[in-house]
Amino acid sequence: MRSPKAPSINPAIIRSYDIRGVVGQQLGLADAHALGLAYAAHAIARGKHRIAVSRDGRLSSPDLEAALAAGLTAGGMNVLRLGVGPTPRMYFAVQAAELEGGVMVTGSHNPPEQNGFKLVLDGEPVFGAALKRLVATPATKRPGGATHDLYLGGIEITTHYVRRLAAVAAGAGELHVVWDCGHGAVGTVIGALVARLPGQHTLLNARVDGSFPAHHPDPAVPANLRQLQTMVVAKGADLGIAFDGDGDRIGVVDATGRIIWPDQLVLFLALEILAAHPGATVVADVKSSRVLFDEVERLGGRAVMVPSGYVIVREAMLREKAPLAGEMSGHIVYADCWHASDDALYVAMRLLAALGNQGCTLAEFRESLPRMSATPELRVACPESRKQATIREVAARLVARGAKVDTTDGLRVTADEGWWLLRASGTEPKLTARCEAADPDGLERLRGELLSHLRQSGIRC
Repeated sequence: MRSPKAPSINPAIIRSYDIRGVVGQQLGLADAHALGLAYAAHAIARGKHRIAVSRDGRLSSPDLEAALAAGLTAGGMNVLRLGVGPTPRMYFAVQAAELEGGVMVTGSHNPPEQNGFKLVLDGEPVFGAALKRLVATPATKRPGGATHDLYLGGIEITTHYVRRLAAVAAGAGELHVVWDCGHGAVGTVIGALVARLPGQHTLLNARVDGSFPAHHPDPAVPANLRQLQTMVVAKGADLGIAFDGDGDRIGVVDATGRIIWPDQLVLFLALEILAAHPGATVVADVKSSRVLFDEVERLGGRAVMVPSGYVIVREAMLREKAPLAGEMSGHIVYADCWHASDDALYVAMRLLAALGNQGCTLAEFRESLPRMSATPELRVACPESRKQATIREVAARLVARGAKVDTTDGLRVTADEGWWLLRASGTEPKLTARCEAADPDGLERLRGELLSHLRQSGIRC
């Protein structure tokens, strides 16, 4: 780990949407302290002085948060510390307390040895070129920095957050819900939240533990939902809801234990939106099923396909004036959520309310959809230096044979059987892919074509 006195942030950990790396190898206390100084200088130059700081439950998060806060206060910032909790609680705190920004110490859904930071300023995520500018801001030490705990009206911020979430679920019926927190940061609020909800609630892995002993907290990976599926069936529950490590991704299973994929969940939530606002726009990423786009159009809505990446999906939602957006990784965004943030607990509350209003179960909804065969999101290891080159090589082969290719984000290839997608991950050294066809035989042909292209480019899969 580099010296805490190092004046700059390791450039290797600056990613597309956040800062992330292996603790002790790429990311250390020096980086956290330097980020605090850079954020403070950048914010104060814009007249911003009050921000929230929070952390997830990873084993490295307390030390990184302390170093970050020390850098922020040395740079003159007034820091409101929230302690451990989900990332969306930080977004809520920024809005509810009328703060000017925030920093979350979190590794999100990445492996336990990794950690990082998510930044917001003026209610907007700091990413891409703006993130690079912020971290490059020359550090300036200023007097006046201080840290405080955040209370509103003498009440701790988590209580306000839980009350607002519970209010969103108004109209939810007497459902039995199994909640899998994955030993992540959602565990800090889930008990207080379900105590305010009607029905019966069973908690799984609610104790915050950064070693994630039950399973990895990433609901986009089907294997991580097996425990939830088993418990839903064993308990005779109506549905199960899972979260990632910092609470901004959601996974859902129905009463039969079948996974409701994120694009199916977006479509179910869109039913209520389109009933209340005919013609409304729904945004989804390129990994989403054709069924989502076709059904939104059939119901009189406007479906917009955009590149993957939760920040990009959110931007498209705001640009298109859409009330709802989502992507296959499990990030779902409502425009009316605090600063239009991706809060999986908020989405869960909207889901419970929708189930109370729709008059059908998730299993019935899933059965009503056109039958398609699809892979889950496939993640293939690929060095950062080879990601874009591989996409270019595959694209050249496709063009040479006259394939129908949409380049909204990576390559979405349409064939008689269905479609397949290959794109570069914005958060990991991986390529992500998905295939969908009308039947299993077609799916196997598409999957074989995709894998053949990867092997031709030297990618093991």
